[in-house]
Amino acid sequence: MGRRSQSSSSSSRAWRHLSPWYYLKRPTRLALLIVGFVAATFASWNRLSLVRDYEAEISRLDEEVNRLYDQLRMAGIYLDENPNIENIIKKHHLEVDPVNNARREKVKEAMLHAWNSYVKYAWGQDELQPQSKNGVNTFGGLGATLVDSLDTLYIMGLKEEFKKARDWVAESLEFDKDYEASVFETTIRVVGGLLSAYDLSADKIFLEKARDITDRLLPAWDTSSGIPYNRINLAEGKASNPGWNGGNSILADSGTEQLEFIALSQRTGDQKYQQKVENVIRQFQKIFPSDGLLPININPHSGAVKSYSKITFGAMGDSFYEYLLKVWIQGNKTESVKHYRQMWETSMEGLLGLTRKTSSNFYYVCEKNGDSLSEKMDELACFVPGMLALGASGYSPEKAEKIMNLAEELAWTCYNFYQSTPTKLAGENYYFHGGQDMVVGTSWNILRPETIESLMYLWRLTGNKTYQDWGWDIFQAFEKNSRIESGYVGLKDVNTGTKDDMMQSFFLAETLKYLYLLFSPPSFISFDEWVFNTEAHPLKIVTRHGNEGSSGDAEVQSTGLLLMPSDLYRHDKGDPP
Repeated sequence: MGRRSQSSSSSSRAWRHLSPWYYLKRPTRLALLIVGFVAATFASWNRLSLVRDYEAEISRLDEEVNRLYDQLRMAGIYLDENPNIENIIKKHHLEVDPVNNARREKVKEAMLHAWNSYVKYAWGQDELQPQSKNGVNTFGGLGATLVDSLDTLYIMGLKEEFKKARDWVAESLEFDKDYEASVFETTIRVVGGLLSAYDLSADKIFLEKARDITDRLLPAWDTSSGIPYNRINLAEGKASNPGWNGGNSILADSGTEQLEFIALSQRTGDQKYQQKVENVIRQFQKIFPSDGLLPININPHSGAVKSYSKITFGAMGDSFYEYLLKVWIQGNKTESVKHYRQMWETSMEGLLGLTRKTSSNFYYVCEKNGDSLSEKMDELACFVPGMLALGASGYSPEKAEKIMNLAEELAWTCYNFYQSTPTKLAGENYYFHGGQDMVVGTSWNILRPETIESLMYLWRLTGNKTYQDWGWDIFQAFEKNSRIESGYVGLKDVNTGTKDDMMQSFFLAETLKYLYLLFSPPSFISFDEWVFNTEAHPLKIVTRHGNEGSSGDAEVQSTGLLLMPSDLYRHDKGDPP
């Protein structure tokens, strides 16, 4: 009885806590109840929100995993049901680096923006004028931007864009044009672009077109010395040199066709292309000075140089020295191509003699006029750090370290060509008066690739990610100053940011490709298997044996070098082909 009464009393006290009147008479407890109710409601809402966010994140990650699986399949890598990710990464040389992956995707998006603008406003023409939104035929109507972009599209996995470009090459690219073409520009952009597309895809249309245009260029080598004229009418086969240069041939224009012509001979089995360009090197050997530095003007009839014309690693000299090294690499560094390496090393001793340092420790490469030095360095000469880094491994350890140190010092200077201007984009050339710090000379920027090229080489060969960060800085400056709604433009003045109206074909061929490779694993388009021409077109390395220019001196099948996407990665021993 007592327990029931106690229980009834307890029950009554419990029920009164549910009566509103109880709390109205007790405001403190009412406030606590309201606070408790709000807290409980918020906790419940927050939990639901977290669940929704969690589900959204799971969905996003699932989509990301599927996207990565697709990318791996595109690269020819197929995962088991329960894959060992560590083994896959090791086997296929993949790099898990979210920063570089994100940067690479940004560069790919930039390429798509440039390409789609070209397709929309200048399809089939040589170059796009983005502000005018029309195309111009600066190279005689050879579709320069399209051909220059083929391998970039392929390397970035842009299959639809590549196919569209390939179909235009097959159906519309013709060379029977009454146009005075630059032998040099046509070789590095068109021949190089077509051969690279062939090496990557094994589509014979590219090889056929490369042979067609090269046959039209060949009469330029019909001189008494074998040193070519630099211009030729593509329809008539009539070659000449420009009057402004006194009828002379230019060093870079005459000594920068070796990679492309040798590759064409290797792919076709026809040695005439290789013989033409290697005869030029033999002529240069006859006049090669002890310091390995040739003046930029050469008489195509006598083969003699104008001794007091300019010596430079910038415009009109640059790529001659680059190709001495790269033909040695292209031939897989065998005895057959040893003389190229020897000439290059001699020239590098000459380059050391042209190198100076400012009071604040910026290294730079001078130009030479007769016996006088000019303390001027072109941005074009910023390919030198990458060239030095690429060639350093062929020296003794002590010499290699010295060459690599110089490469890194010059790269720092070239990076500061960019960082020293208000737009963070480099001018065309710089002066170092009296050894003082750099001053912009010609102040335009036309989207050049040379500094980025060197950063890509240095990162791959040293592993120092600082070079990737510098490249990212330059890319962001291009995005800020050069990107417009209808493409990318250069700057008339890097100090003011005033824009020009031209998207150079090499921006797609070189600048964006080198940026993409800067943020890609070193095994992708490996230096062990590919060599880049001076327009950034990768060509397969083919071992050479035997006498120079003899038939059958290269180990290559003339039917092509069929490459699947996974073949863009280096294959070590034990890896599947």
